[in-house]
Amino acid sequence: MSARSRRSRLALAIALVLPIVVGCSTPAGQAPTPTPAPTAAATLAPSPTPTPLAAFPVDLTDDDGAGVTLTAQPQTIVSLTPATTEILFKLGAGARVAATTDFDDYPPEALGLPHVASYTAVDVEKIVGLGADLVIAGGNSFNDPAAIRQLRDLHVPVLVVYARNLDGVLKDIELIGRAVGASDAATALTASMEAGFQEVAAATHLLDRPRVFYELDATNGLYTAAKDSVYEEMITLAGGKPITTDSPTDFSIPLEKVIAADPQIILLGDAAYGVTPDAVKARPGWEVMSAVKSSAIRGVNDLIITRPGPRLVDGLRELARAIHPEATIPSPEPTTAPAVPASPAASAS
Repeated sequence: MSARSRRSRLALAIALVLPIVVGCSTPAGQAPTPTPAPTAAATLAPSPTPTPLAAFPVDLTDDDGAGVTLTAQPQTIVSLTPATTEILFKLGAGARVAATTDFDDYPPEALGLPHVASYTAVDVEKIVGLGADLVIAGGNSFNDPAAIRQLRDLHVPVLVVYARNLDGVLKDIELIGRAVGASDAATALTASMEAGFQEVAAATHLLDRPRVFYELDATNGLYTAAKDSVYEEMITLAGGKPITTDSPTDFSIPLEKVIAADPQIILLGDAAYGVTPDAVKARPGWEVMSAVKSSAIRGVNDLIITRPGPRLVDGLRELARAIHPEATIPSPEPTTAPAVPASPAASAS
């Protein structure tokens, strides 16, 4: 894969996770100091039991604060992010999904659907031509805000979602469930996911917490978890101490800061693009890091770790196993994905 293609993939990853932030982090560039193992308070708080709601008509407020009124159950749904596509199919609404993006890659049933969006554009005319009665879009400019405004001006209901943390992912799944008339399925799914998050956190919270460097890309500069990003939250729940950048909006980090932080484990989110532990060991200057000295360099499936959808629990399990291979992490086994995505963009959306 060319450096240009991998940079496009990284840009997509950053666009996706910028809005997904949490409340605290370890400042990047400082040598981490030992901290006590997190208590149960570090895990997700149980969600309150939802109040039963009439199905339709329904008035919703999306993550942009916009009001969306649906007078009847949507029958022609357009999904503008791979995560929302996964959510829709998981909730049993896949048969009503009429179109997706050209970087959707899961589930297999979605692969043959028409494409109405790319990473850089949304085809408003095609969406209107399909007779869409619900469009689910990504917020924080993941999808073009001008296209969203245009669709709304044409009286096409658009629900914009983006999650600020793992709890926000669960809330968005329930919001989408209400929008498509699958509230019961959404509640069951989020309860199962929340239980999975708690199980993994419980399995790791008494373990030593190694310093973890998560490599997103090293093609043109070095990129890792941003401060307060979903990567940081996932690594923490998985039993690691994440090395992050200094900014919630900057994913680049100088090599000098990584060396100073001295990771004990290096996780390769770019492993699907041919980056290997041996290649990392051969990099000039990296030989001084503890992870390199002990060969604690491991590839992981970045797609399920960072996509804010139903497979995040699988991603958390994979992270926990990569950080603590000696530990017993609750089953089921992680959902696997192709070693090389169908397109450069597919791995991080």
